[in-house]
Amino acid sequence: MILIDPPAVARWDRLWSHLASDTSYAEAHEFAAAHGIPPRGWDRDHYDVPADHYAAMVAAGAVPVSSRELVLALRAAGLRRPKAQFGR
Repeated sequence: MILIDPPAVARWDRLWSHLASDTSYAEAHEFAAAHGIPPRGWDRDHYDVPADHYAAMVAAGAVPVSSRELVLALRAAGLRRPKAQFGR
């Protein structure tokens, strides 16, 4: 399932959501590509999505969840990649 949290992270004068799959990275990549999210938006285990794309992602089938629920779903699926794992 594709999950998206509400736009709440401020960066580069914009708000951002996180888009992820609780099934596989491949599912997240396929969904993002099909809906115009560029590969450079990938960050370890999710895509950063500008707030102005949030409604379109939900309309395309992404399930709105809280940020906490998104992280818990990634952890439960074994797909969470902490920053420390990547030296960031």
